[in-house]
Amino acid sequence: MTTTETEPRRPLGKERSARRLPWWIKLPAALVVVLVLVLLAGQLRLLPGLDDIFGSETKDRSGPAVLKSLRDMSRYEGAAGSFQVVVDLEKDAKFLPDAIRGTRTLFVGSGTASAYVDLGALKEDNVRVDKERTAATLVLPHAKLAKATLDPDRSYTVSKQRGLLDRLGDLFSDNPAGEQAVNKLAVRHISAAAKDSGLTARAERNTTAMLEGLLTSLGFEKVTVRYA
Repeated sequence: MTTTETEPRRPLGKERSARRLPWWIKLPAALVVVLVLVLLAGQLRLLPGLDDIFGSETKDRSGPAVLKSLRDMSRYEGAAGSFQVVVDLEKDAKFLPDAIRGTRTLFVGSGTASAYVDLGALKEDNVRVDKERTAATLVLPHAKLAKATLDPDRSYTVSKQRGLLDRLGDLFSDNPAGEQAVNKLAVRHISAAAKDSGLTARAERNTTAMLEGLLTSLGFEKVTVRYA
């Protein structure tokens, strides 16, 4: 007769307790989970005031500006205007509600636009002086609009609504393309407004007055300025 001895089984509770992680591993892991949840809640605006819970500090580590090119300016800026536009830009996704995917940005853009006359394009035929040097006739090109510029100190975002997926995407990106889109749209509207504001006509009048005063001071009695 043979007998078989079996090893006594450990209680189930002891096996589970043996597999438990030590506290010095569980505590940091729990802190990381809590930190992620807090950051996520602040990003999604679930709990107001969590955006600045950790504060922020700005450091400028930019290098010195590098001169890339130089060019001589030969145009007279005869007029400039300040403009402001309210941009309401909305982007929707097909088959998805705005709460899930979509953005709407309300942006106030302030900038300037100017008109100039290109004096560097003048040739000898564009300037005629009589023999007595008492009369001068100048034929200038028509005034043109310079590219409008946006003033970042006077431009700001009023509100920005984003869907859930867009908010989650912003966790991994600063979304510069969205800001660039409203900036370009603001510049486009300012340029259109400058075109309808009569800046070019004003620039031509001011350029004429400037040249008449300059040539009169040089001894010319009659100064004629035409644009073609």
